Amino acid sequence: MNAAVRECDVICVGLIVADHVCAPIRKFPAPGGLITTPRLDLSIGGCAANVSTDLAKLNVGVTLVGCVGDDPFGRFVQQQLEANHVCCQHVHVSTAAQTSATMVVNVQGEDRRFIHAVGANTELTGNEVSDELLKDAKLVYIGGFGLNSELSGVNVQKMFERAHEHNVMTMLDVVLDDVSACKEMLKQALPETDIFLPNCDESRLLTGESDPVHQAEYFLNQGAKSVVITSGSEGSLMMDQNFKAIQLPSYDVEQVDGTGGGDAFVSGFVYGLLTGATPLQCLNYGSAMGASCVQHSGATTGVFNAEELEDFVAANRLTE
Repeated sequence: MNAAVRECDVICVGLIVADHVCAPIRKFPAPGGLITTPRLDLSIGGCAANVSTDLAKLNVGVTLVGCVGDDPFGRFVQQQLEANHVCCQHVHVSTAAQTSATMVVNVQGEDRRFIHAVGANTELTGNEVSDELLKDAKLVYIGGFGLNSELSGVNVQKMFERAHEHNVMTMLDVVLDDVSACKEMLKQALPETDIFLPNCDESRLLTGESDPVHQAEYFLNQGAKSVVITSGSEGSLMMDQNFKAIQLPSYDVEQVDGTGGGDAFVSGFVYGLLTGATPLQCLNYGSAMGASCVQHSGATTGVFNAEELEDFVAANRLTE
């Protein structure tokens, strides 16, 4: 690679969650029923926390901006983040709200189910990202846009405008709750977004289109400079304002838990950007990180470090 990452290259803004993840169960229990699982794990979750953890494992200097509660789960999350060398200096501890938490239910042969408490994440506005913080960064990533109304389209637009004044790249990812509200928020945020990273299911809900190419075209027409759409086992697609699509398949691996796979993809893609990779190579890094994640229980548990990622991609390079 022709460039080295350095301390605090990336600011991750958004959702911080304590995930309660069950190892795959054979079926979902009926009302009043009980079923056993081999493991129930407590782990880091939330888009911004996951991406920051994965980037730190790739030797990228990263600062996390978000909110947790003054409770055991909040302390657990911060301890785990700091143990993974994520800077938590700008993580606010709320005295009014609990740490956000998600129950992740994995059923064999089915997509995972989530039960989520938004918690302290509702206090994040985006105004916490100061010019002082931006001036030392190369990229600012927002993870979980659309779930918290306080992190509004206008606030993200203004933050991204300030980022561009400091020559900082902007990246946006979504989590859908109220689709109509998110669509309105995106109208304000996308014109200041350099890279928009939804998955195909989110894109279908936001655009009404099932084809990732048409989905990407929609977001480009909304103002995004480039769009990356992930489609799980169907691979990934990238398109910029030239409207020329780059597509890669995914790695064929056995999925244990899909939680965090999209966030791991983001971290690999960002790693590629920071190390001077081509768009095609960035997609390859993203796919490899996603593959490493889903083979283990938990959103960040099994992701590659930088050496493992480089070795895996060199030995298993994807082609269009």
